Amino acid sequence: MDSDEIKHKLLDEISKTEELIVEYKELSKPIAPDCAIGRVSRMDAINNKSVMEASLRQAESKLRNLQRVFSQLGSDEFGICLKCKQPIPLGRILIRPESLFCVNCAQ
Repeated sequence: MDSDEIKHKLLDEISKTEELIVEYKELSKPIAPDCAIGRVSRMDAINNKSVMEASLRQAESKLRNLQRVFSQLGSDEFGICLKCKQPIPLGRILIRPESLFCVNCAQ
C-alpha cells in the first residue's frame, strides 16, 4: 500500500468523523423545559443526551488524533509509536488510522 492510499484512507476517516460530530452535536442538544414530553420520556432524553455527549467527546478525540496522524504523513514520524518509538504495523494503521501507539503500548 502506498502513501496515496493511506492519505485517501485518512481523509475518508476524517470526513466520516466530522459528519459524526455534527450528528452527535445535534442529538445532544438540550430539551426545552416547556416541551411537554412527559417525566419518564424527559428522563430518557436526559440519559440519551449524556450518552451522545460521551460519544461526541470520543469522536472529537478521534478527529484530533486523525488530524495529527495526517499531519505526520510523509514524515519520519508517520507510523511510529509515541511510546516505544517502533513502527506501528500497517494493518493497525489501516484498521485504526487514528492510532498513535502500537498494539503492545496501547494496552
